[in-house]
Amino acid sequence: MGGGGERMRWSKLYSLSCLRPAVAEEEEARRRQSSNLSGGGRLVWCNQPDKHRVKPHKYRSNYVSTTKYTLLTFLPKALFEQFRRVANLYFLFAAALSLTPLAPFAASSLIAPLVFVVGVSMLKEGVEDWRRFMQDEEVNKRKVAVHVGDGVFADKQWKRVRVGEVVKVTQDSFFPADLLLLSSSFPDGICYVETSNLDGETNLKVKRCVERTLELSDKSDFATWSAQVHCEAPNPHLYTFVGNLDLDGSNAREAPSKRSRIERKMDKIIYFLFSVLLLISLLGSIVFGVMTQADMPRWWYLRPSDADVYFNPQRPQLAALLHLITALILYGYLIPISLYVSIEVVKVLQAMFINHDIAMYDDVTDTPAHARTSNLNEELGQVDTILSDKTGTLTCNVMEFRKCSIAGVSYGRGITEVERATAKRLGREQQLHEQDAGSEEHDHRSSSSHGTSPGNFEMAHAAPFVKGFNFTDERVMDGNWLHQPHSSVIRTFFRILAVCHTVIPEESQETGDVSYQAESPDELAFVVAAREFGFQFYKRTQSTVLVREPSDTNGTTTLREYKLLNLLEFNSTRKRMSVIVTDDAGNTFLFSKGADSVMFDKLSKNGRQFEAATRSHLSEYAEAGLRTLILAYRKLDDAEYREWNAVFLKAKTTIGESREELLDAACDMIERDLVLVGATAVEDKLQKGVPECIDRLAQAGLKIWVLTGDKLETAINIGFACSLLRQGMKQILVTLDSGSTEQFGNKEASAKSISQQLANAQRQIDLETDDDAAFALIIDGKALAYALEDGLKDKLLRLAINCASVICCRVSPKQKALVTGLVKEGTGRTTLSIGDGANDVGMIQEADIGVGISGLEGMQAVMASDFSIAQFRFLERLLIVHGHWCYKRIAQMICYFFYKNITFGLTLFYYEAYTSFSGQTAYNDWYMSLFNVFFTSLPVIALGVFEQDVSARVCLMFPTLYQQGPRNLFFSWSRILGWMANGVYSSLVTFVFAAGLYRVAAFRRGGEVAELAILGASMYTCVVWTVNAQVALAISYFTWIQHLVIWGSIGLWYIFLLLYGAVDPRLSTTAYMVLRDGLGPAPVYWLTTALIPLACVLPYFLFTAFQRTFKPMDHHIIQEIRHLQRDFTDPGMWLRERSKAVERTSIGVSARVEARIRHMKKNKGRHHLFSPIRDTTTATTP
Repeated sequence: MGGGGERMRWSKLYSLSCLRPAVAEEEEARRRQSSNLSGGGRLVWCNQPDKHRVKPHKYRSNYVSTTKYTLLTFLPKALFEQFRRVANLYFLFAAALSLTPLAPFAASSLIAPLVFVVGVSMLKEGVEDWRRFMQDEEVNKRKVAVHVGDGVFADKQWKRVRVGEVVKVTQDSFFPADLLLLSSSFPDGICYVETSNLDGETNLKVKRCVERTLELSDKSDFATWSAQVHCEAPNPHLYTFVGNLDLDGSNAREAPSKRSRIERKMDKIIYFLFSVLLLISLLGSIVFGVMTQADMPRWWYLRPSDADVYFNPQRPQLAALLHLITALILYGYLIPISLYVSIEVVKVLQAMFINHDIAMYDDVTDTPAHARTSNLNEELGQVDTILSDKTGTLTCNVMEFRKCSIAGVSYGRGITEVERATAKRLGREQQLHEQDAGSEEHDHRSSSSHGTSPGNFEMAHAAPFVKGFNFTDERVMDGNWLHQPHSSVIRTFFRILAVCHTVIPEESQETGDVSYQAESPDELAFVVAAREFGFQFYKRTQSTVLVREPSDTNGTTTLREYKLLNLLEFNSTRKRMSVIVTDDAGNTFLFSKGADSVMFDKLSKNGRQFEAATRSHLSEYAEAGLRTLILAYRKLDDAEYREWNAVFLKAKTTIGESREELLDAACDMIERDLVLVGATAVEDKLQKGVPECIDRLAQAGLKIWVLTGDKLETAINIGFACSLLRQGMKQILVTLDSGSTEQFGNKEASAKSISQQLANAQRQIDLETDDDAAFALIIDGKALAYALEDGLKDKLLRLAINCASVICCRVSPKQKALVTGLVKEGTGRTTLSIGDGANDVGMIQEADIGVGISGLEGMQAVMASDFSIAQFRFLERLLIVHGHWCYKRIAQMICYFFYKNITFGLTLFYYEAYTSFSGQTAYNDWYMSLFNVFFTSLPVIALGVFEQDVSARVCLMFPTLYQQGPRNLFFSWSRILGWMANGVYSSLVTFVFAAGLYRVAAFRRGGEVAELAILGASMYTCVVWTVNAQVALAISYFTWIQHLVIWGSIGLWYIFLLLYGAVDPRLSTTAYMVLRDGLGPAPVYWLTTALIPLACVLPYFLFTAFQRTFKPMDHHIIQEIRHLQRDFTDPGMWLRERSKAVERTSIGVSARVEARIRHMKKNKGRHHLFSPIRDTTTATTP
């Protein structure tokens, strides 16, 4: 693990202990462990796993599972999933009743469809869960060397590794378990760990073993070695956990069962239809009871004196009750039994289209998009808020040195992703290409290498591309800086880059090349940049730093040693780091780098020579989305240093709660009167297409929140890079700094402080009068811990909703899930969470839709997700194209399904009323059984799979179309009830016209009148024609498939009627020869078939024509323009419509450009668009 030496040492299963820099913190850790052990912590027997076979020390296995079902639970859980659907539950009840004499038709006609529907749905669930199981097995079956006794190590699958076992982990290997480091191949017992599977971070973290286990080097050392570990029980604190690291229990959390909003609303519709069914059944039963009592004695042909219980005039109440049961079964066709299975088929086919969409395929990693569950396809079209991780999701976690300001002169000619996106938005691609012709190829090579760890940069001087360094400027490259004005300042700038850091170099024994191990990619980029400028950081010891740099006299490379006296570490309060060194001439210097918000205040009066120019450059860099740091220095007197060092050492050795404050105060004493040297500008390399994707999502009306474990400054910088923040946007900071009352345990005061900050921020927004003003809420994890409590979370949510952008930094995985839950429950809107690491699993499972990034950062998030994509940029197409299509298809499909079943089912009720509610069905049993299976199923499936109101290209050009989903325009109650009313009208027209035409005249030339079989088959034909003609009118996008299934379904009815009518009459019953001998020769049948469907669909046709003419929807206008080809004949009109087809937003590249244009109009003639670096508002208590 993390080494390249001769020996490879071992690691034991259990948590990687965080480095604790202070004695006080170590004492605190021991106290926490002791208290937690007594209150439910863990005792781990190291190298004695047999003791964990029995309670109370029998812990969970290392088996990873993200499936919903097991072999034992599949049947009961899957049945529960199916029968919690109201319609399936009703048909189960009806199928049971069909076995009794009360059923109006054969039991098989109800039981067979129910078994088919439930079976298909369960099969789909099983197949999807099996795929999850196979992905889990890939992880579980990976092998690791485990100590099996007597110093012998043998390979074992990770899923069989038990708590307490000692495992041997080699360099670049994968370990899906929490480990406690015992020893390492490095002599000082350290190793470097990449945690991309956990939090998406690809930079290496330093882990150090305890001294007592440092000498465990040989296999024989483990033969008799044993120990006990007292540690905390699993908890949600990722960054402050001492002992066991459990990541919110994400590995042990069961996969949640999610249902889309449309499906949940569908239950309400079925409740409504069931109420209608019950109402008409009660009405018919009451009428039947009254008629049985009053009229049955006069119906001599029914032999009332010998009537059975079903028609007994002496017991009309019982007859009415039994008729009610019969009616509930008979009118059950109002509730479509095949709706669920049709939706399942449609969703599976939709998922296949998502999986095979070449536009969402990443050729670099050979990864397509994957719909891991098809149950939530339509939810993709109703998303209101996206909650995104940062590292590995928005960014590649690769820092590149792009520009710098030295002695008031800006260097670096590269173009950033943000500048490129802005120029594209302004239509200046050609100008951009000319300006950046030299760096485009470099950028391409850089982006093609993203995803590999930036923690190891080989010193291959001949390589055409250097990771972390994307800088082009001949004025300072290749030693030309020696000929620049202020060359001494430039030398100091490069020297600070090479010395002021905590990077560890490693020299290869074979090649002599040096590679760097850094705790953050920022530091790595600075060291690599210094090397490329000629200042090569070569070696580090406990007290020295060696740098190869040009000499002060002739420019030849010399090895210079700097004695490292003190390291003043970075923290979020100081926002800077410094080193104090003595050079080989005996001069003592303080080299410092930090945020501009604090560094400018530390400058001396004589050290501000380049301040104005540097501030201007910082503004330009920030506008380009770059992360900036100020570099400064100070020469120290020996006496002053000795006096300060005494204070610093005293603070450093202090044990107690005041230690951090004393250290900060000591650092402030020496970090003053600095001389400004310049500023760095590095690009936190965004994943390809992220700015454009965020811009398009914002134009589609989606809100985007970023939830990250990074520090505040990093989160803000990436917010600017992604255009979630921009110049002129007012930042509201809600935070508890290290000096707050929380540090001293006063939680009540801390909660009051957060409450006051939220109130002040809300008041500021309420009092804002500028319509163009935009606010960004930035809140850290400590503040969030109080803001998410019951008394404050409503205030937090209200404030966040009123802000254009929300960034939560330093949040734990548990807080990510809590924030997601707050947005989901508080707004009642659809939420989507996207992430790539195990720390994102909680929020992915909590959100309505979870999307995992399946790049190079591990598969934890993917295995817990509902959809997976390789890059964040594919989210644009997944939502705006597939989401829009799937929502509209499913919504129209369900509305049409209820329409056709109401059209069909109510004709049964009308016929019942026509026959005095006798319980006689108008149709043959198999007509009814096959209505939803053969004669109307394929057209509705084609509608749900292939329908497109506009093409994918137009969806992306007109992103506001997406808002039809969040606004639920196609599945609102008004639209649902409208389709139901259309069904009622169609059923009424079908029955009244058919019954009327066949009643008043002879049916055929021979004078025969129509019988039940004739009337039933005629009405059924009209219904088949009507519902299929209706779906043809509803479809916007026709292919040969739609034509085949629509007209083929109608033709299939005639073929079935012909073939089924030729079957023995004992089987075909009322259908025997009905088409050949009954309907075919009758002109009135064909006249009825032509007129009734036309009368049924006429109102829908007139309504659609009226709407498209006088009150068109957005897609109607676009369809009309495309149909008339006005996008080619009148490009100006097309562009005007496109400019209107975006939602008003304050984030994204477009909002940044519009803000710039507004600023230019207000400040004509100014060359610098923005003078302030940021407009920041810190909401604090008064």
